[in-house]
Amino acid sequence: MHKPLTRQNRFDAARKDAGMLELGVCYYPEQWPREKWDEDARRMVELGLAWVRIGEFAWSHIEPQSGIFQWEWMDEAVEVLGCAGLKVILGTPTAAPPKWLVDRYPDILPVDARGVVRKFGARRHYCFSSRRYRVEAARITEVLVRRYGENPFVHAWQTDNEYGDHDTIHSYSDEAKLAFREWLAARYGTVEAMNRAWGTQFWSMHYNSFDEVDLPNNLVEEPTPTHLVDYYRFSSDQVKSFNKAQVDIIRRHSPGRSVTHNFMNQNTDFDHYKVGEDIDIASWDVYPMGGLINGRLSDEEKARYLRVGDPDQTAFNHDIYRAVGKGRVWVMEQQPGPVNWAAHNQSPADGMVRLWTWLAYAHGVDMVSYFRWRQAPFAQEQFHAGLLLPNSEVDQGYLEVAQVTEEMTRLPEGEAREKAEVAIVLDYESRFAARALPQGQGYAASAIALDWYSAIARLGVDVDVIGQHADLSGYKLVVAPDLVIPDAAFIARLKASGAKALFGPRSGSKTRDMHIPADLPPGPLADLLDFRVTRVESLPEYHSEPVLYGNTSHAVTGWRELIRTTETVLATFEGEHRQGSPAIIGNAKARYVGTLPRGEFLSKLMGDTLGWADVKGLPDLGDLRLARRGKLHFAFNYGSTPASVPASPTADFLVGGRELAPVDVAIWTQTP
Repeated sequence: MHKPLTRQNRFDAARKDAGMLELGVCYYPEQWPREKWDEDARRMVELGLAWVRIGEFAWSHIEPQSGIFQWEWMDEAVEVLGCAGLKVILGTPTAAPPKWLVDRYPDILPVDARGVVRKFGARRHYCFSSRRYRVEAARITEVLVRRYGENPFVHAWQTDNEYGDHDTIHSYSDEAKLAFREWLAARYGTVEAMNRAWGTQFWSMHYNSFDEVDLPNNLVEEPTPTHLVDYYRFSSDQVKSFNKAQVDIIRRHSPGRSVTHNFMNQNTDFDHYKVGEDIDIASWDVYPMGGLINGRLSDEEKARYLRVGDPDQTAFNHDIYRAVGKGRVWVMEQQPGPVNWAAHNQSPADGMVRLWTWLAYAHGVDMVSYFRWRQAPFAQEQFHAGLLLPNSEVDQGYLEVAQVTEEMTRLPEGEAREKAEVAIVLDYESRFAARALPQGQGYAASAIALDWYSAIARLGVDVDVIGQHADLSGYKLVVAPDLVIPDAAFIARLKASGAKALFGPRSGSKTRDMHIPADLPPGPLADLLDFRVTRVESLPEYHSEPVLYGNTSHAVTGWRELIRTTETVLATFEGEHRQGSPAIIGNAKARYVGTLPRGEFLSKLMGDTLGWADVKGLPDLGDLRLARRGKLHFAFNYGSTPASVPASPTADFLVGGRELAPVDVAIWTQTP
């Protein structure tokens, strides 16, 4: 039975030394015959895996009927995995409530924006605002954690699974309506204050009580943007409180174990920083192939990167979740081959699973777990690859993990990702604001921010992602591509810091009540730059306008602002319409961009900005990407041709060399 562990080992095993890469895998013992478990566990350990995640979809196997529990299979699974030498991450199973629970309490189901109830038969079929479901989720979490909270093989917990997947943050149920009204009452105190914030004198929208407020769906016209942003804020707070209820139970009955949640790629439906306040480690699920198909790049670029993914999207998300986890970040699900859920599901190039693993480590990730151990021959994910084929033969991902485990032995321990010189601001309320009031089809704040991040990454510069709450000490440059709702305290701290600042269009354009600032945009940014935005235009993609920046003219489209300023004008619009009006302005501390530069224009802007901030960059790296973690330097080749690694003559290569083949990795140390 259980092999006793010391208290030190039991409680600290999940709190390993920073800088040591560990590997894991997602496993579903309930989906496989018992006679496979021992062999699977043995092969996992032989491969070099240290962690295994189980249980996040196991509710109906744990409790097949109300109050009737079947623990034997999970007891044995935990025992088999733990005795083999694996550390178990146990998931709370609340992402997939069982059919008997749905039949008993149908009001737990979410309702989409059309008012249609979303039925049982997949997963994430619950409404965050359902009071009944909150009781049931706490109940199953309590019995699970009471049983396994002190188990020596359970070293960490995952709450639920992938908040936001399948567009499930926003529910329009009656329960959500009641909870939203309560949230509004707590926020505003009086309905008169809400009416002022929402501007309800417009279109005769006045409310006499909070009980009159409906959810912002199925309206004839769009709702007031404040109504919509408040609904997004409310929905985000519902996720935080739902998650915190589980975390509190885990803290009570499983002290010393780390708690995580597996977030998703490019999801801004809720405030991840707030959820991150309650957990120990932020983890996320890495699927670059689907991310490419669904992502920002043009069709031509998608064809070019078809089997390697967007060179910057994955790295950007590693940096986001490093911030959410306050420096501690895991990959809970790493794609090991083709998946099943995108519009098209191409295979990654041989070598990409290895590359993605080292990319994660370079960006501060301490544990990479692959999804999944064995490909399922049944149900919805039959086409989703695993490390093993359905018949248990090794697949390509397995071979690449084996290569990583060998390469790990060449690296020194204890290397940690250091604070970068450049930070990019991701503010969730600003994303809510842009979603509520895009002022033009095709405006995508997430894509714009990733474009700016990519332009910096192509110059070989590490970047941190921060929120407005972040400590700004040590940064030379803070970049805010879309800070629609700036916090005055953040702007004051930025002003007092040693960092220079670059702001993108729309920054400072709205108050927290989604109003135009009283003295016009940019609101609090006026403490850094003397200008006013008097007009904005969203322009169709078929129209472009020339901008003169330096001695070069660049075509821009999508967005244009009319700026009145006393600051130095760094770029001007040169088309027939208001020729000579400022496009970029600045002073010694801050700069503002009143349009959407792309391509060569954006690259030149970022290169100039880095120089202005005294940040050393490199010439455009093309398909090569660099990163640093402590003494370790990394290079990743996303291109189809060999690339030269810009390492110093004193470089000591631990993995790879100066000439880097396509889909290859180099790791080295060098003296300054």
